[in-house]
Amino acid sequence: MSIVDEYKEKLVSPEEAVNVVKSGDKVHYGHFAMSPTFLDPYLAKRKDELQDVKVYGVTYPGLAQVGACDETRDHFMYHSWHFSGGDRILHDKGLCNYIPMLYREGPELIKRYVDPGVVMIKVSPMDNRGYFNFSVSNSDTHCFINKATTMIVEVCDKAPYCLGGNNEAVHISDVDMIVETDNKPLIQVPAIPLTEVDKAVATHIMKLIEDGSVIQLGIGGMPNAVGAMIAQSDLKDLGCHTEVLVDSYVDMYEAGVMTGRRKAFDQGRMVYTFALGSQRLYDFLHMNRAAASCSVDYTNDLNIASAHDKLVSVNNAIEIDLYGQVCSESSGTRHITGTGGQLDFINAAFKSEGGKGIVCLSSLKESKKGEKISRIVPTLTPGGIVTVPRTMVHYVITEYGAVDLKGKSTWERAELLISIAHPDTRDELIKAAQQQGIWR
Repeated sequence: MSIVDEYKEKLVSPEEAVNVVKSGDKVHYGHFAMSPTFLDPYLAKRKDELQDVKVYGVTYPGLAQVGACDETRDHFMYHSWHFSGGDRILHDKGLCNYIPMLYREGPELIKRYVDPGVVMIKVSPMDNRGYFNFSVSNSDTHCFINKATTMIVEVCDKAPYCLGGNNEAVHISDVDMIVETDNKPLIQVPAIPLTEVDKAVATHIMKLIEDGSVIQLGIGGMPNAVGAMIAQSDLKDLGCHTEVLVDSYVDMYEAGVMTGRRKAFDQGRMVYTFALGSQRLYDFLHMNRAAASCSVDYTNDLNIASAHDKLVSVNNAIEIDLYGQVCSESSGTRHITGTGGQLDFINAAFKSEGGKGIVCLSSLKESKKGEKISRIVPTLTPGGIVTVPRTMVHYVITEYGAVDLKGKSTWERAELLISIAHPDTRDELIKAAQQQGIWR
């Protein structure tokens, strides 16, 4: 049978596709921008027919209808391996649960602990060899395919074809059902306007970046500010090895500062496992050999990432205490996001020759009442999650400076962190440090 005939034979309506889900089943969604946003509402419509269907997503773009449609959670139990804004909304209503994980361990977790189930992913149109490309979300999708009881792809012609790398596609022979979608554009993540604080933090980070550095940036205003400054700098031959590719990488590439020539391997290629950004980013990635889509067990592997010299990792945090414990996931007990690859790259950067793992945050945040509150705190807010333990923290940067906590005692850490706290909060932090016995 030709692949064209096989395609026609496996092509079904969305109603037929979601009808394979039975009560008690597990359903695994695609990740990030490649979540099955077309099939999700069709599955949600079957709520009254189903009982105890457990659905698992990753940073679902928008509001997953299987979570929003069932306040009892008797029909659908929705979970997320990493929160999006929509996942947070559902979580706050008691309609979504988080699954803690280290991103680099995702494939092994799937192999050992994830039950087989129906897999639904968004893909690019089939190529002439019979492959559906995972487009802007490689992640650990290939591992879920191995656990699929039924493999369903929803085809979107707006999804760019992203070259590998590795593990970036599934062949039609491994697909059970094909659904053609309404071809809506992928989720667009608008650029976050940069504040003066973002720019000040980025200025301190820039002092730590050298020619030939390999850059990993997280999502958010501060990492984007770093990317913008790098693009306008006279740095040379920077490389990219990251979990997420964002618009600022396009800026750095087009400015000529990111060539990848000095990378230990994958020279000339921007290696990533998923991309989130604007249409400009997606257009840049389409059939572009300057970029390489790889599964997360490659991008986030400590030995692979750290084999690049001068690996610089830049990620945001919510708060950090005077002992150096970093919380990047929750505000007290309210879950915000996930561990993701922050800890992976903090570790890899320190292991890299000349590498630097950077946690950046503004010195203050504003409460709902308009109060200015320090992000550097005596102890983490009760219920706050330790994303990076104090033993692994390297550089911490606010708009007031950069400090290196490696090899420092508890009083030295407290002194360094207070030195980059907002001036209005330093006296109170010193009093707290004294009470906690960590002030000299």
